[in-house]
Amino acid sequence: MSPDPSEAEARRALTTLVRESGRDVLATLVHVTGDLALAEDAVQDAVLRALEVWPRQGVPANPVAWIRLTARRRAIDLVRREAARSGKEQRSMEHPVDGLDEEPSPSMVEDDLLRLVFTCCHPSLAPATQVALTLRVLGGLTTAEVARALLVSEASMAKRLTRARQKIKAAHIPYRVPPDHELPDRWSAVLATAYLMFNEGYAATSGPRLVREELVDESVRLTRLLVRLQPDDAGALGLLALELLQDSRRDARVDADGRLVLLADQDRSRWDARLVGEAVPLVGEGLRRTPARPDRYVVQAAIAACHALAPSYELTDWAALVSWYDVLLTIDPGPVARLNRAAAVAERDGADAGLALVDEIEGLEEYALWHASRGALLRRLGRDDEAAAAEEAAAGLPMNDPQRLLLGA
Repeated sequence: MSPDPSEAEARRALTTLVRESGRDVLATLVHVTGDLALAEDAVQDAVLRALEVWPRQGVPANPVAWIRLTARRRAIDLVRREAARSGKEQRSMEHPVDGLDEEPSPSMVEDDLLRLVFTCCHPSLAPATQVALTLRVLGGLTTAEVARALLVSEASMAKRLTRARQKIKAAHIPYRVPPDHELPDRWSAVLATAYLMFNEGYAATSGPRLVREELVDESVRLTRLLVRLQPDDAGALGLLALELLQDSRRDARVDADGRLVLLADQDRSRWDARLVGEAVPLVGEGLRRTPARPDRYVVQAAIAACHALAPSYELTDWAALVSWYDVLLTIDPGPVARLNRAAAVAERDGADAGLALVDEIEGLEEYALWHASRGALLRRLGRDDEAAAAEEAAAGLPMNDPQRLLLGA
């Protein structure tokens, strides 16, 4: 039986609302209550309430305000219940959520988002937990999706997230942007987390879509806020440039049937010239600010700019790209960076040279794109049986549906 049209409309409206504004509501509620777990529960309850009410009464004229008010009331109920349970009647009369009576301004919401990301990335939390919590809270991923993205079991991820929320509450981790003298020690973790959020949106670990647009948009939005906070920071400038350059190809990366289109086959007229035009000066500024000590995000942005500015795949300056990857390896000698360099070498020097480098890389046996890259190079060399084995190995590992379809899996 098909769903009632009013219910389907309400669900679509709610999905759009949560994608576009859910994190804003959560950030504001955390600011006022000072309790991440309570705010998450209140927002979730408000969403469920909307699913019950909107199909019957229609989508309200201001759905964000409706969700915010409903979440506020639920937060009050939760505060009262906790106060009664602990016997703190006085506390139950001092509702910390009264500050939500008025609609927050856009600048207040942006400040709340910055506070929230610094809370999620507090140094008392392990780096892996910082990433997981940010993906869950700011990225809006489910616990299962976060688990897949970070290659752990859902049960383990649920425990990790629960412990993180408990630690934030028990340790009274402040919900604030750190003062200037603390920023240097906190900054790299926040940038890294925004970067990983973008990566999960740009090429989802699993699921039906190649790109999770809402996650990309949120990570770009967050990075813009970080640039606003530290406008002279090369890393923030480089990260924003990298995200804009990568995202400029969004419309060309899948065809009308949702099939993945490789870089060599993309219609470059569909690349977003506006985003490229915004990003390229940021790359230049980032390079100007790091003449002696390269920054990983600036260098990656320079690599992305080489692709963005090339008139065609065939006319890409592969020698320049290999040189940039050589610089990147001085900062990040990890296996994924080496794999990307090997792909550039294969274009400059041939598939044999690229395959030799790919086969030297250790630590990517559980990474689908390592096997897929081997398969592609082996096919170029006419070694089809070995290519099929590599593609089969890739298909057995986590990847999104468009990637799997490309492999014929």
